[in-house]
Amino acid sequence: MKFPIAFAAIALSLAFAGLPSNGRAAESPTKLFLAQGAISNDVTPLWFAKDHGLFRKYGLDVDNVFIIAGRAAQAMLAGQVPAGLIGATHVTNAVTAGGDLTMILGLKNRLDYLFIARPSVKSPAELKGKKVAIGTPSGSASLATYVALDYLGLNPRRDNIALVFVGGVPERLAALRSGSVEATSLSPELGQVITDEGYRVLVDTGKENIPFQSSGLVFARKFMKSNPQLVENTAKAIIEGVAAIHNPENKRIVEQTIAKYLKLDKPERVEKAYLELRRELPHKPCPTLEGIASVLKLMVQHGLNPKAAQLKPEDVADMSLCKRLDESGFMDRLYRGF
Repeated sequence: MKFPIAFAAIALSLAFAGLPSNGRAAESPTKLFLAQGAISNDVTPLWFAKDHGLFRKYGLDVDNVFIIAGRAAQAMLAGQVPAGLIGATHVTNAVTAGGDLTMILGLKNRLDYLFIARPSVKSPAELKGKKVAIGTPSGSASLATYVALDYLGLNPRRDNIALVFVGGVPERLAALRSGSVEATSLSPELGQVITDEGYRVLVDTGKENIPFQSSGLVFARKFMKSNPQLVENTAKAIIEGVAAIHNPENKRIVEQTIAKYLKLDKPERVEKAYLELRRELPHKPCPTLEGIASVLKLMVQHGLNPKAAQLKPEDVADMSLCKRLDESGFMDRLYRGF
């Protein structure tokens, strides 16, 4: 697998990301490249932390780089990017292949994708013999599509539904609009954009209340062992970002962040995305073992990774840091006063 040339620079930078060698260096923030595996509301705590100085508060200079989740996991395994915001599906694939990735924070703990079809699709049966875009293999959007099809009584093999791997959200939106596919799964805040254009929601997986560990902060265990303070500081900045989003006084600046990065241009769409974010974002953003267990079960059930049956949720997530920050009172203190 070849990665963009920019990764070479990232890898080189990491060689100098250890402890500073002198007092002057100690005053400079530590550079950290963090791959976001999707463009969605889940990333808002990171965007907010970066734009409002929370990473700087903890001595970090963070660069968010968008790398679609499957490739982000591969880049992390190769040591080219130290951290990523990706789903438990990708961590599972890495671990079953012998990798040492682990999730330390959980920013979305339910499956809440919208399975959306073109306006011409009047019933689920009309998807038979058609193409459906499912994102990257074994990604959260792909798994959400399998769940949605199963809910609708459809079986891709039996019903001759072609599942097409169409990269990230912009590519899936373009494929849907162009008619090259008949349906796809999208996050609610972006799904509302296309439903306003007449596209149809066939399944709202969020209403089915399926436990599912989607996006979370992921590091390699080896990196965590050699850079414990950097990992803790990264987690603290993001947890503060989560708390700031939940503070009603920050509504305007959070909405500005959402509008900026999701490119939502209508106030009603921005407000809806803001309200959905506050509803879905856990106050204490630890991964859930129940959600990971659900991921493992679904991956085996749908044939995405039979080896997932060999794993326990603790093989995919390291709860120790999140648990320690919670038990120390760090998280509770962030919510005092509102």
